[in-house]
Amino acid sequence: MTISIAHLGPAGTYTEATALAYADWRDTAKATLRDREIGQKSFLCPYPTIAQTLYAVANKQADLAVVPVENLIHGSVATTLDTLWQLEGLNIQQALVLPIVHALISRAPTLATIKTVYSHPQALAQCQNWLNQNLPSVQQVASNSTTEALEHLGTDETGAAISSERAAKLYDLPVLSKDINDRSGNCTRFWVVGWPQTDRGDRISLAFSVPANVPGALVKPLQVFASRNINLSRIESRPTKRSLGEYLFFIDLESDRHSDRIEEALEELQHYVEVLKIFGRYDLYSIRDGKVISGEEIGNNQ
Repeated sequence: MTISIAHLGPAGTYTEATALAYADWRDTAKATLRDREIGQKSFLCPYPTIAQTLYAVANKQADLAVVPVENLIHGSVATTLDTLWQLEGLNIQQALVLPIVHALISRAPTLATIKTVYSHPQALAQCQNWLNQNLPSVQQVASNSTTEALEHLGTDETGAAISSERAAKLYDLPVLSKDINDRSGNCTRFWVVGWPQTDRGDRISLAFSVPANVPGALVKPLQVFASRNINLSRIESRPTKRSLGEYLFFIDLESDRHSDRIEEALEELQHYVEVLKIFGRYDLYSIRDGKVISGEEIGNNQ
Protein backbone atom coordinates (compact mmCIF):
# COMPACT_ATOMS: atom_id res chain seq x y z
CA MET A 1 0.00 0.00 0.00
CA THR A 2 1.32 3.48 -0.87
CA ILE A 3 0.43 6.91 0.46
CA SER A 4 0.74 9.88 -1.91
CA ILE A 5 1.83 13.22 -0.42
CA ALA A 6 1.22 16.39 -2.44
CA HIS A 7 3.57 19.33 -1.94
CA LEU A 8 4.70 22.56 -3.57
CA GLY A 9 7.32 21.69 -6.18
CA PRO A 10 9.48 21.28 -8.04
CA ALA A 11 12.18 19.36 -6.17
CA GLY A 12 14.21 21.49 -3.80
CA THR A 13 11.50 23.57 -2.12
CA TYR A 14 11.27 23.90 1.64
CA THR A 15 7.87 22.23 1.44
CA GLU A 16 9.43 19.24 -0.29
CA ALA A 17 12.07 19.04 2.45
CA THR A 18 9.27 18.99 5.03
CA ALA A 19 7.32 16.37 3.07
CA LEU A 20 10.41 14.17 2.78
CA ALA A 21 11.01 14.31 6.54
CA TYR A 22 7.35 13.56 7.23
CA ALA A 23 7.29 10.65 4.76
CA ASP A 24 10.37 9.11 6.37
CA TRP A 25 8.88 9.57 9.85
CA ARG A 26 5.56 8.09 8.78
CA ASP A 27 7.14 5.08 7.10
CA THR A 28 9.43 4.20 10.01
CA ALA A 29 9.41 4.92 13.72
CA LYS A 30 6.06 6.73 13.98
CA ALA A 31 4.08 4.49 11.61
CA THR A 32 1.47 2.29 13.26
CA LEU A 33 2.16 -1.40 13.68
CA ARG A 34 -0.58 -2.21 11.18
CA ASP A 35 0.97 0.12 8.61
CA ARG A 36 4.33 -1.57 8.99
CA GLU A 37 2.80 -5.00 8.65
CA ILE A 38 1.25 -4.16 5.29
CA GLY A 39 4.41 -2.40 4.10
CA GLN A 40 2.93 1.07 3.77
CA LYS A 41 5.22 3.48 1.92
CA SER A 42 4.91 7.15 1.02
CA PHE A 43 5.78 8.86 -2.24
CA LEU A 44 5.80 12.56 -3.06
CA CYS A 45 3.73 14.36 -5.71
CA PRO A 46 4.91 17.89 -6.61
CA TYR A 47 2.38 20.55 -7.68
CA PRO A 48 3.07 24.04 -9.04
CA THR A 49 1.08 25.99 -6.40
CA ILE A 50 0.04 25.64 -2.76
CA ALA A 51 -3.65 25.76 -3.68
CA GLN A 52 -3.23 22.92 -6.15
CA THR A 53 -1.70 20.68 -3.49
CA LEU A 54 -4.80 21.11 -1.32
CA TYR A 55 -7.16 20.62 -4.25
CA ALA A 56 -5.30 17.42 -5.11
CA VAL A 57 -6.33 15.96 -1.75
CA ALA A 58 -9.85 17.39 -1.95
CA ASN A 59 -10.29 15.75 -5.37
CA LYS A 60 -8.80 12.42 -4.15
CA GLN A 61 -5.78 12.74 -6.44
CA ALA A 62 -3.46 12.53 -3.42
CA ASP A 63 -3.86 11.16 0.09
CA LEU A 64 -2.15 13.97 1.99
CA ALA A 65 -0.83 17.47 1.36
CA VAL A 66 2.00 19.30 3.11
CA VAL A 67 1.43 23.07 3.05
CA PRO A 68 3.10 26.06 4.74
CA VAL A 69 0.84 27.96 7.10
CA GLU A 70 2.97 30.42 9.09
CA ASN A 71 6.46 31.90 8.97
CA LEU A 72 8.27 33.42 11.93
CA ILE A 73 9.21 36.59 10.02
CA HIS A 74 6.44 37.17 7.49
CA GLY A 75 3.47 35.62 9.29
CA SER A 76 0.66 33.53 7.86
CA VAL A 77 0.50 32.09 4.37
CA ALA A 78 -2.77 33.54 3.07
CA THR A 79 -3.15 31.06 0.20
CA THR A 80 -3.17 28.12 2.59
CA LEU A 81 -5.77 29.65 4.91
CA ASP A 82 -8.04 30.89 2.12
CA THR A 83 -7.96 27.59 0.23
CA LEU A 84 -8.56 25.48 3.32
CA TRP A 85 -11.61 27.61 4.14
CA GLN A 86 -13.01 27.09 0.65
CA LEU A 87 -12.67 23.29 0.73
CA GLU A 88 -14.84 20.91 2.72
CA GLY A 89 -13.85 17.96 4.87
CA LEU A 90 -10.06 18.28 4.97
CA ASN A 91 -8.40 17.79 8.36
CA ILE A 92 -5.01 18.68 9.79
CA GLN A 93 -3.11 15.52 10.70
CA GLN A 94 0.14 17.00 12.06
CA ALA A 95 2.03 20.26 12.31
CA LEU A 96 5.74 20.39 11.47
CA VAL A 97 8.22 23.23 12.01
CA LEU A 98 11.15 23.51 9.61
CA PRO A 99 14.15 25.86 10.08
CA ILE A 100 14.43 28.18 7.06
CA VAL A 101 17.84 29.43 5.92
CA HIS A 102 17.78 31.37 2.66
CA ALA A 103 20.69 31.80 0.27
CA LEU A 104 21.24 34.03 -2.73
CA ILE A 105 21.95 31.80 -5.70
CA SER A 106 23.42 33.28 -8.86
CA ARG A 107 25.99 32.89 -11.62
CA ALA A 108 26.90 36.56 -11.12
CA PRO A 109 30.53 37.18 -10.15
CA THR A 110 29.53 39.88 -7.62
CA LEU A 111 26.42 41.42 -6.11
CA ALA A 112 26.97 44.53 -8.23
CA THR A 113 26.24 42.52 -11.39
CA ILE A 114 22.74 41.49 -10.29
CA LYS A 115 19.75 43.30 -11.77
CA THR A 116 16.86 40.92 -10.94
CA VAL A 117 16.09 38.65 -7.97
CA TYR A 118 13.48 35.89 -8.27
CA SER A 119 11.75 33.92 -5.52
CA HIS A 120 8.48 33.01 -3.86
CA PRO A 121 6.80 36.10 -2.31
CA GLN A 122 7.30 34.68 1.20
CA ALA A 123 11.04 34.26 0.66
CA LEU A 124 11.37 37.76 -0.80
CA ALA A 125 9.55 39.17 2.23
CA GLN A 126 11.69 37.18 4.68
CA CYS A 127 14.86 38.68 3.14
CA GLN A 128 13.56 42.20 2.51
CA ASN A 129 15.95 44.00 4.86
CA TRP A 130 18.93 42.15 3.40
CA LEU A 131 17.81 43.01 -0.13
CA ASN A 132 17.31 46.67 0.77
CA GLN A 133 20.79 46.89 2.25
CA ASN A 134 22.72 44.83 -0.31
CA LEU A 135 20.68 45.03 -3.53
CA PRO A 136 18.56 48.19 -3.16
CA SER A 137 18.10 48.81 -6.88
CA VAL A 138 17.33 45.33 -8.18
CA GLN A 139 13.96 44.27 -9.54
CA GLN A 140 12.21 41.68 -7.38
CA VAL A 141 10.10 39.17 -9.30
CA ALA A 142 7.73 36.68 -7.64
CA SER A 143 7.66 33.00 -8.62
CA ASN A 144 5.45 30.09 -7.58
CA SER A 145 8.21 28.54 -5.47
CA THR A 146 11.79 29.12 -4.37
CA THR A 147 12.87 26.29 -6.67
CA GLU A 148 10.95 27.54 -9.70
CA ALA A 149 12.88 30.79 -9.26
CA LEU A 150 16.08 28.93 -10.19
CA GLU A 151 14.72 28.27 -13.67
CA HIS A 152 15.21 31.96 -14.50
CA LEU A 153 18.97 31.86 -13.99
CA GLY A 154 20.19 29.81 -16.95
CA THR A 155 23.47 31.35 -18.05
CA ASP A 156 22.36 34.88 -17.15
CA GLU A 157 24.88 36.61 -14.87
CA THR A 158 22.49 39.44 -14.02
CA GLY A 159 19.85 37.27 -12.38
CA ALA A 160 19.70 35.73 -8.90
CA ALA A 161 17.26 33.64 -6.90
CA ILE A 162 16.52 33.27 -3.21
CA SER A 163 16.31 29.59 -2.38
CA SER A 164 17.98 26.99 -0.15
CA GLU A 165 21.53 25.67 -0.31
CA ARG A 166 19.95 22.24 -0.76
CA ALA A 167 18.23 23.45 -3.93
CA ALA A 168 21.49 24.97 -5.19
CA LYS A 169 23.18 21.59 -4.83
CA LEU A 170 20.31 19.76 -6.53
CA TYR A 171 20.53 22.01 -9.58
CA ASP A 172 24.31 22.53 -9.49
CA LEU A 173 24.13 26.29 -9.08
CA PRO A 174 26.58 28.55 -7.18
CA VAL A 175 25.68 30.18 -3.87
CA LEU A 176 26.69 33.85 -3.85
CA SER A 177 25.59 34.70 -0.28
CA LYS A 178 24.52 32.45 2.58
CA ASP A 179 22.07 32.95 5.44
CA ILE A 180 20.38 36.10 4.14
CA ASN A 181 17.28 35.86 6.36
CA ASP A 182 16.30 39.11 8.02
CA ARG A 183 16.29 37.25 11.33
CA SER A 184 18.23 34.28 12.65
CA GLY A 185 16.15 31.37 13.83
CA ASN A 186 13.75 31.78 10.91
CA CYS A 187 11.32 28.87 10.64
CA THR A 188 8.04 27.94 8.98
CA ARG A 189 5.16 25.91 10.36
CA PHE A 190 3.60 23.42 7.95
CA TRP A 191 0.38 21.45 8.16
CA VAL A 192 -0.08 17.90 6.94
CA VAL A 193 -3.65 17.84 5.63
CA GLY A 194 -5.81 14.87 4.69
CA TRP A 195 -9.25 13.32 4.97
CA PRO A 196 -9.16 11.29 8.21
CA GLN A 197 -10.39 13.07 11.32
CA THR A 198 -7.94 12.90 14.21
CA ASP A 199 -9.00 12.88 17.85
CA ARG A 200 -5.49 13.09 19.28
CA GLY A 201 -3.29 16.11 19.83
CA ASP A 202 -2.95 19.13 22.09
CA ARG A 203 -3.74 21.76 19.43
CA ILE A 204 -6.90 22.58 17.53
CA SER A 205 -7.25 24.91 14.54
CA LEU A 206 -10.58 26.36 13.44
CA ALA A 207 -12.11 29.27 11.58
CA PHE A 208 -15.46 31.02 11.66
CA SER A 209 -17.41 33.87 10.16
CA VAL A 210 -19.73 36.08 12.20
CA PRO A 211 -23.36 36.85 11.28
CA ALA A 212 -22.82 40.62 11.00
CA ASN A 213 -20.10 43.23 11.37
CA VAL A 214 -21.52 44.83 14.51
CA PRO A 215 -20.06 45.75 17.92
CA GLY A 216 -19.46 42.63 20.02
CA ALA A 217 -19.61 40.23 17.06
CA LEU A 218 -16.10 38.95 17.83
CA VAL A 219 -16.17 39.44 21.60
CA LYS A 220 -18.89 36.83 22.16
CA PRO A 221 -17.08 33.99 20.33
CA LEU A 222 -13.81 34.80 22.10
CA GLN A 223 -15.53 34.93 25.48
CA VAL A 224 -16.54 31.30 24.96
CA PHE A 225 -12.87 30.36 25.32
CA ALA A 226 -11.89 32.99 27.88
CA SER A 227 -14.65 31.92 30.30
CA ARG A 228 -13.22 28.39 30.28
CA ASN A 229 -9.58 29.51 30.60
CA ILE A 230 -8.70 28.07 27.18
CA ASN A 231 -5.55 29.61 25.72
CA LEU A 232 -5.66 30.91 22.15
CA SER A 233 -2.17 30.71 20.67
CA ARG A 234 -3.11 32.52 17.45
CA ILE A 235 -6.00 34.58 16.10
CA GLU A 236 -6.04 36.16 12.66
CA SER A 237 -8.59 37.76 10.38
CA ARG A 238 -8.92 37.19 6.63
CA PRO A 239 -11.37 38.92 4.28
CA THR A 240 -14.45 36.89 3.37
CA LYS A 241 -14.15 38.20 -0.21
CA ARG A 242 -17.91 38.83 -0.16
CA SER A 243 -18.00 42.42 1.02
CA LEU A 244 -15.42 44.98 2.08
CA GLY A 245 -15.12 44.96 5.87
CA GLU A 246 -16.32 41.36 6.34
CA TYR A 247 -13.82 38.95 7.85
CA LEU A 248 -13.17 35.32 8.70
CA PHE A 249 -11.33 34.55 11.90
CA PHE A 250 -8.72 31.79 12.14
CA ILE A 251 -7.87 30.53 15.60
CA ASP A 252 -5.36 28.06 17.05
CA LEU A 253 -6.05 26.93 20.59
CA GLU A 254 -4.33 24.70 23.09
CA SER A 255 -6.33 21.60 23.87
CA ASP A 256 -6.53 19.78 27.18
CA ARG A 257 -6.82 16.11 26.27
CA HIS A 258 -8.33 15.19 29.60
CA SER A 259 -11.00 17.86 29.84
CA ASP A 260 -14.46 18.42 28.38
CA ARG A 261 -13.89 22.18 28.25
CA ILE A 262 -12.97 22.17 24.57
CA GLU A 263 -16.02 20.23 23.47
CA GLU A 264 -18.27 22.47 25.56
CA ALA A 265 -16.67 25.60 24.12
CA LEU A 266 -17.01 24.42 20.52
CA GLU A 267 -20.64 23.53 21.07
CA GLU A 268 -21.44 26.97 22.55
CA LEU A 269 -19.38 28.72 19.86
CA GLN A 270 -21.84 27.63 17.19
CA HIS A 271 -24.50 29.92 18.73
CA TYR A 272 -22.43 33.04 17.97
CA VAL A 273 -21.01 32.34 14.52
CA GLU A 274 -22.38 32.13 11.00
CA VAL A 275 -20.13 29.31 9.73
CA LEU A 276 -17.74 27.25 11.87
CA LYS A 277 -15.05 24.99 10.42
CA ILE A 278 -12.86 22.86 12.67
CA PHE A 279 -9.74 21.93 10.72
CA GLY A 280 -8.44 19.33 13.14
CA ARG A 281 -6.83 18.29 16.40
CA TYR A 282 -3.13 17.54 16.08
CA ASP A 283 0.35 17.56 17.62
CA LEU A 284 3.30 19.79 16.76
CA TYR A 285 6.72 18.43 15.85
CA SER A 286 9.96 20.00 14.69
CA ILE A 287 12.36 18.96 11.95
CA ARG A 288 16.10 18.92 12.55
CA ASP A 289 18.64 17.64 10.03
CA GLY A 290 15.87 16.19 7.90
CA LYS A 291 14.32 14.21 10.76
CA VAL A 292 11.05 14.73 12.64
CA ILE A 293 11.61 15.11 16.37
CA SER A 294 9.56 16.14 19.40
CA GLY A 295 8.08 19.62 19.14
CA GLU A 296 8.11 20.37 22.87
CA GLU A 297 11.24 22.53 22.71
CA ILE A 298 9.88 24.79 19.97
CA GLY A 299 8.09 27.05 22.40
CA ASN A 300 7.09 30.35 20.86
CA ASN A 301 9.21 29.95 17.71
CA GLN A 302 6.44 28.25 15.77
